[in-house]
Amino acid sequence: MVRFASAALLMSLPALSLAATPALAAVDGAQVFATQCKMCHQGASNALAPSLAGVADAKIAARDDFAYSPALKAKGGTWTDATLDAFLKSPAAFAPGTKMFLGPQSDENRAAVIGYLHTLK
Repeated sequence: MVRFASAALLMSLPALSLAATPALAAVDGAQVFATQCKMCHQGASNALAPSLAGVADAKIAARDDFAYSPALKAKGGTWTDATLDAFLKSPAAFAPGTKMFLGPQSDENRAAVIGYLHTLK
């Protein structure tokens, strides 16, 4: 009887663990932003970081209320989803000498944050 109960329990474990796997849930860009970005990007531009309102599809390093690094100013172009992803994945590789040192590391978190940035107007 104990063997039967143990076997039944073991057979049900994969279904339980699959249902509880966080990777199956959609990543919340606002949540990732709040935990990984907001400490520096707090609404209005400040000494640490620029405001990110309207950053999606805007010119790179174009806000006049923040002193961007020469490296980021030299990039030119636009903050497309691809450039945002490259920058967030590795700011130093995207623009060596940039002031930003770390972004969301997983592909899912970067995609979620980029989606969230599109909502900031």
